[in-house]
Amino acid sequence: MAVLRHRRGLWGNRCWRGELDAHRPAAPALRLLGPLGTEMALLCYNRGCGQRFDAESNSDAVFFFLLCFWPDACTYHPGVPVFHDALKGWSCCRRRTTDFSDFLSIVGCTKGRHNSEKPPEPVKPEVKTTEKKELSELKPKFQEHIIQAPKPVEAIKRPSPDEPMTNLELKVSASLKQALDKLKLSSGNEKNKEEDSDEIKIGTSCKNGGCTKTYQGLQSLEEVCVYHSGVPIFHEGMKYWSCCRRKTSDFNTFLAQEGCTRGKHMWTAKDAGKKVVPCRHDWHQTGSQVTISVYAKNSLPELSQVVANSTLLNVHIVFEGEKEFHQNVKLWGVIDVKRSYVTMTATKIEITMRKAEPMQWASLELPATKNQEKQKEDKTE
Repeated sequence: MAVLRHRRGLWGNRCWRGELDAHRPAAPALRLLGPLGTEMALLCYNRGCGQRFDAESNSDAVFFFLLCFWPDACTYHPGVPVFHDALKGWSCCRRRTTDFSDFLSIVGCTKGRHNSEKPPEPVKPEVKTTEKKELSELKPKFQEHIIQAPKPVEAIKRPSPDEPMTNLELKVSASLKQALDKLKLSSGNEKNKEEDSDEIKIGTSCKNGGCTKTYQGLQSLEEVCVYHSGVPIFHEGMKYWSCCRRKTSDFNTFLAQEGCTRGKHMWTAKDAGKKVVPCRHDWHQTGSQVTISVYAKNSLPELSQVVANSTLLNVHIVFEGEKEFHQNVKLWGVIDVKRSYVTMTATKIEITMRKAEPMQWASLELPATKNQEKQKEDKTE
């Protein structure tokens, strides 16, 4: 085991107070000596050793003596460090630990001679740089064609809503024509019968908006009719009557709203004229067009009309003889009126509008600004 030695100073270990440290003689340099009194200047590079040793005591002649009688002979790990699943150890012995400090303090499992040669550093792979000529030879030879990207589509400015309105083309299907022919024959006979007698049939529904009562006899003439005097309004997904602004998004809830006006039932349509009723409708879009579907049966092309400009759409549909549907839409995007049209079938009406630019619409209607909403509220009040 290494022994530390130094010579004691001439003045001993005691020092009187007031003496200057400058008069104290300098301490001799420490020397690390081996068991035989020789200096140990060499460092062992074996894994797990790290001790200093003397080259003479590490010779073959002295090695057997050191191995048998000197406990500080080179004790090292001939294997390599192993790190797996948070466990650390050496490949030459089975001991494993999770602490890195414990791993460094694992005593070597093999004894032998010290090694003063520093292990070589790992060889780094050489990166070969090729000349410009070699790079040009490696490139594939083909004819280059420069393709220019298309110019970005410029956003179309929103036209003024005051543009003149245009009637959209009406396309009547064969199924609607057949249904209307049958209705004309049956309605003609019924009109003749009604003209002969002014009697109200049992089961006739009231013509007032929002009233669901039916004629059950003379007692129905004395009943109070609770109905809506206004017209239905559909705007931005909300449904309500213009006379009482109870808004809802559900169509069935809208139909079940109780009337806000009291009066008499209207059993005949002689003086009532057309009855404005709500119709279920929805919309969908593709990349080039927007389609609105209005579910109204047996619509009358002669009395129906759909007009539009680039940003506004007004729908007026007469169906089932005496019913009307009105809808005014301020479109979210811009349409091409000349390439838009209306298809009328026996069960629904489809309004196909061509987009002026291929873009996705966030909604069908353009949301109203805060100032416009305030103006509407002031008018209603």
